Amino acid sequence: MLKGIDPLLTPELLKVLAEMGHGDEIVVADANFTAATLAAGKPVIHLPGAGVERASQAVLSLLPLDAAVAQPVAFMQVSEYPAGTLSALQRRMLDQLQRGGHAQPAQCEATERFAFYDRVRDAFAIVLTGEQQPYGNFLYKKGVIGEALVP
Repeated sequence: MLKGIDPLLTPELLKVLAEMGHGDEIVVADANFTAATLAAGKPVIHLPGAGVERASQAVLSLLPLDAAVAQPVAFMQVSEYPAGTLSALQRRMLDQLQRGGHAQPAQCEATERFAFYDRVRDAFAIVLTGEQQPYGNFLYKKGVIGEALVP
């Protein structure tokens, strides 16, 4: 255990977050996600006792989102319903991201399922949770931490 660090962040996950650079992406996925197939040799960190909301909260406690892009957050679009339909989990996540000061809803892109899979193939790592709600897959693009360039 370390002081000030969310206890859900395992040593393996802390290492991944520390190794990520600006613009790298990490996926926090539900239990149904095809992580092993899409990871293709990249780290897959298992958090079976946590859902997407809790895992995202832990990851975002250390990971700054990329302020240089319009949408540093992507999530898998629900495909069996009309365009724009959000699952209960997706609505809660958008609210959590906004309340936490991480991203406004407009900074979160609903991405068609197979386009989301394509983006995941380029991700740095996947965090596979025990989340039971389908389409509970979020991708976060890492930003930078540093001092202001202009005083």
